[in-house]
Parts: sequence; C-alpha cells; structure tokens
Amino acid sequence: MNGADVLGDTLLANGVDVCFANPGTSEMHFVAALDRRPQMRCILGLFEGVVTAAADGYSRMADKPAATLLHLGPGLANGLANLHNAKRARSPVVNIVGDHATHHLQYDAPLTSDIESLARPMSNWVGRIALGDDVGQMTAEAISQARQTPGVSTLILPADVAWSDVGGSSGGEPRPVPIAPQATRALPERSAIEAGVQSLRSGGRIGLLLGGQALRSPALEWAGRIAAATGATLLAEMFNARIERGRGRVPVAKVLYKIDASLAQLADYETLILIGASVPVAFFGYPGKPSRLIAEGCRVVQVAGPHHDLAAILQALAEDIGASRTTASAASAPQLSETSASPTGPLDGETVCRIVARRMPEGAVVCDESLTAGFSFFAHSQAAAPYDYLQLTGGAIGIGIPLAAGAAVASPGRKVIGLQADGSGMYTVQGLWTQAREGLDVLTVIFSNRAYAILHGEMANVGVNAIGRNAARMLNLDDPALDWVSLAKGLGVDAARATTPAAFDALFTAAMTRPGPFLIEAVLEPS
Repeated sequence: MNGADVLGDTLLANGVDVCFANPGTSEMHFVAALDRRPQMRCILGLFEGVVTAAADGYSRMADKPAATLLHLGPGLANGLANLHNAKRARSPVVNIVGDHATHHLQYDAPLTSDIESLARPMSNWVGRIALGDDVGQMTAEAISQARQTPGVSTLILPADVAWSDVGGSSGGEPRPVPIAPQATRALPERSAIEAGVQSLRSGGRIGLLLGGQALRSPALEWAGRIAAATGATLLAEMFNARIERGRGRVPVAKVLYKIDASLAQLADYETLILIGASVPVAFFGYPGKPSRLIAEGCRVVQVAGPHHDLAAILQALAEDIGASRTTASAASAPQLSETSASPTGPLDGETVCRIVARRMPEGAVVCDESLTAGFSFFAHSQAAAPYDYLQLTGGAIGIGIPLAAGAAVASPGRKVIGLQADGSGMYTVQGLWTQAREGLDVLTVIFSNRAYAILHGEMANVGVNAIGRNAARMLNLDDPALDWVSLAKGLGVDAARATTPAAFDALFTAAMTRPGPFLIEAVLEPS
C-alpha cells in the first residue's frame, strides 16, 4: 500500500467520493490508486477551470466536499479563477495538487513552481505532505478544514510521497484511515442576538440582509415570519452560492448589481441587520460614486457570520420578538394571459428569461451566468416552480457551463438549466464535453448577443459614452460571430438555434422532456 492508496481510502472514508480531475505525470500513482477504488467517481475536465468550477457546483448542491486533481503549479494556475469563485461561495473543496518528487525539486525542472504561493490567495488552508506516513492525517485535516470554514483546502502531494510504501517503520500494516470531524455550526454570543431583537423593535425602515445557509428554505421560513411581524424587508447578498426559490417559498430580493440601481435600492434603509452577510459594497470603484452601497447614516447590526447556525439564529430572533407562529408570506404563481404565454416580437434577453421561468419544471437547478442579458431572470422567476438558484459568486467569469456539470453530478433526477452569456461561456466551453461524456441532464441556454455586453455598460459607468473602433474590437464578438450550435456538436452535445420567441419556447419546452445534455443558442436582437 502506498501513499496514493491511503489518500484515496481517506477521501472515501470521509464521504468524498467524487473527483474532478485533469492529471499529469506527477499524479499517475494517485490515478492508479483511484483505478483500484471503483467507489470513487472520477470525472475528467479538459481544462483545469472546468475541474474547479465543477467541484464548486457539486459542493453547492451536495453540501459536502468534492475532490479535484490538478497537475503541478501551472495546472493549479489554470484553475485558480474558479477556485476564487468557490472560495467566495464558501464551497467545500479538497483541491489536490501534484508536485515533483521531493528529491527532484532542487534541479528546477521546467514545471517547478511555488505551489503554496499560487494556492494561498484562493484557499482557506494549504498543506504539503512531506512523508508517506503523514498522508492519512494530512488528508483528514484538509477535509476537516474544507468542511469547517467551509471553503477550499489545497493539499500538495509530491510524487514520491504518492509512490512511497506506507506503514510502520518496519514495514508493518498501515495505520487506520483517520476520520475527519464533522463540521459544526455554532451560535453567536447571546448579546448579538439581543442586539438583533432590539433593532427589529426599533422601528423605521429595516433590512434583514441574508447570506449563505440563511437562503435555504428552513431558514427563509423563519426570516419570513420575522418580516411579517416587523415589516422588515428581506434582502439577499448580491452574489450567493445557492438560494431556494420559487412558488410556495419565502421571497427575497437580491441586492442589485448595477451601482446606480443598488444605491437607489438601499438608500432609505435606516437599519441593516446582517445574518451570514456583509455590508453591501459596489462590485467596482467608480469615479464620484461610493464604495459602500448603504446610506451614510444607516445603522449596521452584525448578528451572525456565515459560519454560524443561521437557521437556528433566525428561529431565535423570531421567538424573541414573538413571531414564531406568524405566517410567512410565500410567493404565489402569477396569472398568465394567453398573450404572455405565447410571446411575440423580437427575441431579447427578457423574453428568454420569461419563457425559462414559466416552463422550467419543479425541482430544477438553475446555474446563472447570463450576466447582462439575463439580469431580469431573478425577478421573473420568484413565482416559478420551486427550484434552486446558483450563480457566479466571485466575479471571475467562465464558471457557468462546468458549474452546471458539477451540480448535475450532485443532483441526479433533477433537470439542471444553465443560463449562459456567450462571451463568458467561451472561457470553459470544454465543460460541454464533460456534460456529454457523463450523460448529464443539463440544458444550456446561450444568450447570444455577440458581445461582452456587460463591459459596454461598465464603459458608461466610468464616464465613457462614445466607443470607437479599438474599444469596440475589445468588447464585441461579432467578427466572426460565434457558432454555438457547431461548437456544442463538436463537443458531443446536441444543439439547436432559436431566433424568435416562438422557436425558443418550442425548443425549451421540448428540452424539458428529454434527458441528457442539450444546448439552445438564443440569438438575441441587438439592443
């Protein structure tokens, strides 16, 4: 039994049974060890950004870590953008990075790099295994750290540690596989809850800003009772890992992305109570505009952080203000006219969002990286059939296609719908191949506006109103136009194109009844 065997056994003993991988030479002993462990589901990504985003999507839906397997520092570097998103989502990920054999590092071979320095900004914990006999304990520590924060743990596995025999100094039986402790979520100090109660009773316009586990249905029920009893408004952080939404669930408004809209949205709040959330800030700094989105005199009350038991805290707040038996308002189905059920006119982003919200089935998982063209989906889908909403968290684009793949691996039997901007989709288009290879039940909707449209808006935000030839060539994707149907088919995913609302409606409705991966390119009219 070698170090790689112990690593595989420790992962499995702790419930980590999915590994998203893009391995190289230094990881071959671990690949061989996984080959001897059919309990581990091994999923290949053709680019490391696919691997890390898929692990993020899996962890958001499974509520437990996935493992990744990356090749040395450059492989890790290719996956860092989506590790950044995973860290911001607080997704538990055990990120395994191979390295050269320890005796080989001194020779500065071409792939030698400072893996620790690359990993630290995107990881909550980084550890390097020095000896074969340390593999089990270090792996258990990585799993524990991923669960507890939760977040990304990066475990560095030198090749000679992977191939070394593991056991006692006399070559006896290997040590028992260590079991990492399960993560526990604590309550904050009683004084923090009392401060929240006093704030809820203080009057004025109060916002209850929710993040993390506070956006799951059980916690939202308590938050909804508090809102019904006090008149407080329920708000979600701008970017969240997962929100349970739809008909029959407590509705929550999201802090808006566009800075002028978010400043107006939050301008009148006198008190903001934070439950697993942080004070809202602008996504970027802009000339003459504030970084904090709340009014100057708004009082901020931090009741709990994301590491706390947020459902229990909301229950405690509800009980303390006498709202434990109050009925929380839930989203109800909108009344649809025949006209709204059969859209006409040009195919634009809002029309696509309305159709998706109306047609998606109960239990769907929506992975949203639609960016500019899909901004209206969140508003249109509050009263859709109950679903889970996953979105871009850290702002590093290129997460959507593989995020949907990982979510589908974690959610068999549920339809996964990827709402995907065309420009960011090209960052990790290889994820379609993984969807095809694994037979994942994912429908990808491409918002094909042939531009980095979000950057057109950002130009205006920084005061540039006229876009010339050079700027246009950096922001537009129309010369040549991307052919998403051909791209998808080349990667093994069947696809079709829609240029009218009726065609998109028909394709989307049919896609909801067919299993396996499919892609619709929605060609949008120029705005």
